[in-house]
Amino acid sequence: MQSLRQAVCVIVHDRRAQQVACLRYANDSWCTTPVWTVPGGKVEEGERLDEAAARELREEVGLTVAPDQLRLVHTIQVKAGWDGTGPFLLSVFAATSWDGELTNVEPDKHLGAEWKPAGALPAPMFPTSHTALTAYLGGENRGFSTHGWDTTVDPRALVGA
Repeated sequence: MQSLRQAVCVIVHDRRAQQVACLRYANDSWCTTPVWTVPGGKVEEGERLDEAAARELREEVGLTVAPDQLRLVHTIQVKAGWDGTGPFLLSVFAATSWDGELTNVEPDKHLGAEWKPAGALPAPMFPTSHTALTAYLGGENRGFSTHGWDTTVDPRALVGA
């Protein structure tokens, strides 16, 4: 039996400016073209989800948020990860206050970190990031979605590509 991997991401929402923090992910083995995403990554063994989200946010874009200030806003069950090693559960957190300046801390992985208008998300974007942002910004109350379970849709397809 395969264990379900855990991943987290953080939607950093500047409500006053109506912008969200986005990363431009460089092309690598997961995708053949640069794509937009939100800060996030894998949960380490024994790590709490909110602590992993705060860590990933700091490691990727230099923004600091206390784990207890993050709000769980969505969960996405992904059937097949981009890396081809099986399913994972993505816990989506939101932050509306933080310390620090948005910075591309990992230039070896990302082409840039930028504030983007909440009403005009950049494209192409990872489908899970797009789903999370759309649900959060639209005020969706269900708080759960899936990706890759509809076999008529290529799970690697980018939104807006």
